[in-house]
Amino acid sequence: MLVELNKSTYAARVKRIYEAWNNASKNDDYASIADSDALLLVAGDPASEDEPMRKGTCFQQWLLGYEFPSTLIFFQRDKIAVLCSASKAKILAQIQNVPGVPSMQIYAQAKAKEPANDAIPEFLKLYKSAQRVGTLLKEAHTGKLVTEWQKVVSELDTKPELVEMAAAVSGLMAVKDADELKLVQTAANLTSTLLKHHVAPKLESILDRESKVTHETLSVQIEARLGSGEGDSAKGPDMKVWGKGKDLTSIDWASAEFCYPPIIISKSSKTGYDLRYTIDSTEDNIAHKGVLLVSFGLRYKSYSTNVGRTFIVDPNPQQEAQYNLLLSLQAELLLFMKEGVTARDVYLHALDFVRERRPELEKHFVKTVGFGMGMEFRDATYVLSAKNARQLKTNMVFNLGLGFSDLTDQNGQKYALHLVDTVRIDANKSVLLTDGVKHSKETLFFLDAGSDVDEPKSKKAPTRSKVNGSPAKAKTIAGKVLRNPRRAVQDEVHQTAASRLLEHQKELHEKLQEDGLAKFSEGGGGSSGKEGKGWKKFQSYKGEGALPDEVERLRIFVDRKAQSVILPIHGFAVPFHINTIKNASKSDEGDFTYLRINFQTPGQLAGKKEDTPFEDPDATFIRSVSYRSPDGHRFDNLVKQITDLKKEANKREQQKKEMADVIEQGTLVELKGRRPYKLQEAFIRPALDGKRLPGEVEIHTNGVRYQSVGAQRVDVLFSNVKHLFFQPCDHELLVIVHMHLKAPIMIGKKKTSDVQFFREATDVQFDETGNRKRKHRYGDEDEIEMEQQERKRRAMLNKEVKAFAEKIADAASISLGDTLELDIPFRELSFEGVPFRTNVRLQPTTECLVHLSDTPFLVVTLADIEIASLERVQYGLKQFDLVLIFKDFTKAPLHINSIASGQMDDVKNWLDSVDIPMAERPVNLNWGPLMKHVNENPYDFFREGGWTFLGGAAGAQEEQSSSEEEESEFEVEESDAFSSESSDDDGSDFGDGSDSDGDASDFDDGSESEGEDWDELERKAAKADLKRNEGRRGDSDEDERPKKKKPAPKANGKSKGKR
Repeated sequence: MLVELNKSTYAARVKRIYEAWNNASKNDDYASIADSDALLLVAGDPASEDEPMRKGTCFQQWLLGYEFPSTLIFFQRDKIAVLCSASKAKILAQIQNVPGVPSMQIYAQAKAKEPANDAIPEFLKLYKSAQRVGTLLKEAHTGKLVTEWQKVVSELDTKPELVEMAAAVSGLMAVKDADELKLVQTAANLTSTLLKHHVAPKLESILDRESKVTHETLSVQIEARLGSGEGDSAKGPDMKVWGKGKDLTSIDWASAEFCYPPIIISKSSKTGYDLRYTIDSTEDNIAHKGVLLVSFGLRYKSYSTNVGRTFIVDPNPQQEAQYNLLLSLQAELLLFMKEGVTARDVYLHALDFVRERRPELEKHFVKTVGFGMGMEFRDATYVLSAKNARQLKTNMVFNLGLGFSDLTDQNGQKYALHLVDTVRIDANKSVLLTDGVKHSKETLFFLDAGSDVDEPKSKKAPTRSKVNGSPAKAKTIAGKVLRNPRRAVQDEVHQTAASRLLEHQKELHEKLQEDGLAKFSEGGGGSSGKEGKGWKKFQSYKGEGALPDEVERLRIFVDRKAQSVILPIHGFAVPFHINTIKNASKSDEGDFTYLRINFQTPGQLAGKKEDTPFEDPDATFIRSVSYRSPDGHRFDNLVKQITDLKKEANKREQQKKEMADVIEQGTLVELKGRRPYKLQEAFIRPALDGKRLPGEVEIHTNGVRYQSVGAQRVDVLFSNVKHLFFQPCDHELLVIVHMHLKAPIMIGKKKTSDVQFFREATDVQFDETGNRKRKHRYGDEDEIEMEQQERKRRAMLNKEVKAFAEKIADAASISLGDTLELDIPFRELSFEGVPFRTNVRLQPTTECLVHLSDTPFLVVTLADIEIASLERVQYGLKQFDLVLIFKDFTKAPLHINSIASGQMDDVKNWLDSVDIPMAERPVNLNWGPLMKHVNENPYDFFREGGWTFLGGAAGAQEEQSSSEEEESEFEVEESDAFSSESSDDDGSDFGDGSDSDGDASDFDDGSESEGEDWDELERKAAKADLKRNEGRRGDSDEDERPKKKKPAPKANGKSKGKR
């Protein structure tokens, strides 16, 4: 049987119905059915997807667990009658005689090809016997059964009195049992996960980048997280999002759906700020400033939850106060809403709360603060309004929706605010079921950096900041530091920045360790790179008849066509595939020449396959075979043939491995109805075969096409694009649109994971040296004008190509149903290094680290990086290396060598800003064997400490400790200076030269065993000079004044030269 009904759930809910019905006169919730003789539940054809779920359908699902269209259920005091089709009757027969509840009598209609039976007349007799029948009067149903039923009822002489039972049905379903609460909690987890891990980050990214995305597009993209498409193009749930939720990996995804299309509203929406759930997101682009409203709800196995949030970009103090009032009001109502409180009291309490704190907002407050939820998204019986006297009971679920509408800012712009969550009523308070992305620091975006509320943490790479970087260098004269009253403040800033970086890195390393243990704990180990490895099977010939004619001579024969070597063994021709042969060699001994052929066998000490198991451990292998012949020339020829055949086989195998990840793209769907957007006079890299000529790039429905002047074409589908970049021609010779692909493709005979379209920024077509202006101008005027024209030309080129790149991003977003962001490198964060063989400029972007100006290209996705190791970090070295270890441990780490030490702070601050854990080491590690060890058993690796052996952010710790040591040294030296001034035996006036605040004298304790550094020697020399000057002062005239000595520089263990 395909459908199995839950008998225990059915019995429990039938009992609840009859208990409520029998005690209806004592309970106001069921007063409407107190005098009813029977209850009739009508279900017609299923409603369309656009219509909300009907109360009758919800009641039927609540009772039976499934929807049964075209079914009539008639509750009598002692039994239950059901009128349905024959197929439904077979399913309902499971609960026909459940003990403890009234029995069910099923009236099954005849099948379509069978003659009519008496099911409807018999059911009609039961209906006629009742005086008052409770039913859902406001629901209109359609369908064949409903039409027949309405016809026979209309023909009755005396009809039962019909009363509305909607309120009683709502009361029955309002209080949730334990099974229902589990489903509601799962739906709430789905809603909260989508909010925290997709909607909020996506909206933040759109605002941060000022992306041109319509409200409708974002709504569709949110819906696509549950899956999209049909047939072969269908996509399942986005587990990158849902995997971050609690207990969501094993749910029944077919039972999860949206309650309504997600609603996105900003100040550019045509419909204005409308807080109803029946409106649609508009086709206008999302405004990047002002108030944005987001609301959506998810349903799991028919149980609904809902959430709504307000995001404000650059809010004024008034808006900030209004939003904080909503947060306070929600916290207040969660304490107020509990068992026994009426819906009216909830609303009036909320209104009083607003009136007391902000009386001017009372008129803008919403007319209801929520409604009951369950199978029915909005239960009108339990609306939290000023007119509803229904009581709240434990385990009821409500949509608590607070808001202000029709507000006006200082510019006259209308806006609204809302805060919506799903809550469960408890005995003493209410409990939030949905939560996250609610507090001011998460929803208010300030353009002013000096605002009191922090901006939410953005993935966007920050500009270079002196707070996280090195402190501002003090002014110098002749290489010596002048006294700076702000120096203590600068040191404090430096220490604060270093400690903040150290603290953040500590958190990142702890999280990295936790994630590693969690990731590999289930499997107990990872892949060593040899799992699944085995001996390949080869076939030289299908049968004896396929052997070549040369075997009849029983001589060694190399068959290039069959990729085999045929050897005569004991009078038989035995073929060996070339892949079974390791090598062949020849040697001369006397009058004979020996040919030795070695085979691939397991257990060879130096062989690459010694650790490869063979399926039969008892198999016997031939290690080698030797032949002797007086014909040395023939053996020479055989060795050459076997060696060449082996080389060809190895080459083919290598090519096959290289092409293993190359995909065959689908067909490009050309744009119809209008001409595609084009970028003309563009070149492509990798270059096409033939003469280098410009072509044009066209944007089509599901990809882009590059067409050269000849007939050559290159198609790139949006579904294969992982990253899209635009690099302007500022400080560059090219303006670039670059696509980094998910899987490599073939362009001509070249395999590539990157496709780049570019134009040259240098204009060689115009030569203005010989025009008329030159005759009348002298000096630099002409050169200045040419420079201005060059800048203007570059700016226009940037604008044109960037607009084209944005059109690619827009077209890809529409085609994929997910936003493809256009990424632009941050040149101000760039640094030079050697990732391949040459020194290049590496530029961070929002999501990557790239080098796009020349081949080979480099695109590293930051999300794929596990940890960064800074190596050769030593005092005195002018360069250091950066090693990026990927989360995919089977992928070789990326080495970026020879980065200037002066850029170390910038690199560290950038890595920290994008949440990449890093470590410092004075020497390079041998990463090959290290990663092999990690891959053998990743779980053991993390259990033994993981990446802690690298030392963590040691550099920041050392920097902090060294600054503390310098500070303490300063204090010791200062006390020494005072003691030396008060000592009569010293006789030194050096203290006179450093009496302002002692900042410039920061010496060591003077440990004799460590020797004296240059600063100590300089200090002694300064003392000697002062004594010498004193001696001369007594012999000189009174008006001759001694020259004032410059203060000594701060000592830090190294001499400071001129800069």
